[in-house]
Amino acid sequence: MIRTPDEFARVTIAREGDEGAAWLDELPLIVKELAVRWDCAPDGEVMYGGVGIVVPVLRKATEPAVLKMSFPHAENRFEPDALAAWGGRGAVLLHERDDGRFAMLLERAHSSTLAQAASGDDVATIAGRVSRRLAVPAPPGLPRLQEQAGAWEEQLQWDAREFPHALPSHLVHAAIATVRELAQLQPDTLIHGDLNARNILAAAREPWLAADPKGWVGDRAYDCGMLIKSRSVVLAEQGDLTRSVLRTLDVFTDSAELDRDRARRWAQLSAVKAAYGGRRRGFRRARQGTELARLIALVDELALILTEF
Repeated sequence: MIRTPDEFARVTIAREGDEGAAWLDELPLIVKELAVRWDCAPDGEVMYGGVGIVVPVLRKATEPAVLKMSFPHAENRFEPDALAAWGGRGAVLLHERDDGRFAMLLERAHSSTLAQAASGDDVATIAGRVSRRLAVPAPPGLPRLQEQAGAWEEQLQWDAREFPHALPSHLVHAAIATVRELAQLQPDTLIHGDLNARNILAAAREPWLAADPKGWVGDRAYDCGMLIKSRSVVLAEQGDLTRSVLRTLDVFTDSAELDRDRARRWAQLSAVKAAYGGRRRGFRRARQGTELARLIALVDELALILTEF
C-alpha cells in the first residue's frame, strides 16, 4: 500500500476541496488494483507533481516503469492520446492506460529534469530538438489551438477592462492580433502544449524524453512561449533579461527549425496571458505578498520585451 506524500495531499485538498479529499482517500486502493492488473510492483518512493503522483514500479518483475495517477481534470484528458501517437518518439512510452481513472503505466526515465541538469543555451537547444522530434501528424479527436482562439480573445479583452492600468495597451493589442492572425489557422500537428524544462526528462533510450503533454493540435511555435515563460525567473537571474530572453528565443527556434517571429508572437501572447493570470489568481510559486508582486513585475517585463524586440 502506498503512502500519499503529505504536501501533495495538503495542496490537493486546498485546491480541490472535498472532491480532492475523496480522491486522495481512494488513491492507495486504486494504485494497488492497477498494479495487480498491470503486473507490476512498487519499486521506490512515491513522487508527485502539481496534480498527480508517480509511483516507481517494476513491470513484469524486472522492467522499470512508473504508475502515474492524476487528479481528474480536463487538461489531463488527452495526455495518453499524445503519448500513444508518439510511440516513444521523443517522449516516454505509454505501456497501459485507464482513462476513467486518469492513470497510466509509463516507461521510467531518470529523475533529473532538463531544468536541473542543464543551463544556458543547452536548455533551449535540447528543448528545441525535442520539439522537432514530437512534430508528427495529430490523431483525430484532440483539442485544437484554434478552438481556444475565441475564448483567449474574450479573456484578454475582459482582463484589459478589469485591470485597465496593468499593461500598456499596445501589448494587449499585439496579443489579440496574434490570436486573430496566428491562432485561427493551425496545422494538423501534434504539439506538447506545456514544453517547459521540467517536463523534459533525462533518459537512457533517448538522451531526453518529454513527459506530461497536454496533447493539443496546432503550431509547434506555441511551445516556445511555454518554455520562455517557465524559465523567466532563471533568465532574470542572469542579469540582463532582454538579452537572455532573446538569446533563448534564437537558440530554441534554430534548434527546433521554427520561424523566429512566429515563435516570438506566441511567446508574447503567453506572457500577456500570464501577466493577467497572475493578477487574478497568483502563480504556483506565490499566491500573495511581495513574491507575487515580484513575479508579476517580471512577467510584465517579459511581455514588454517580447512585444518590442
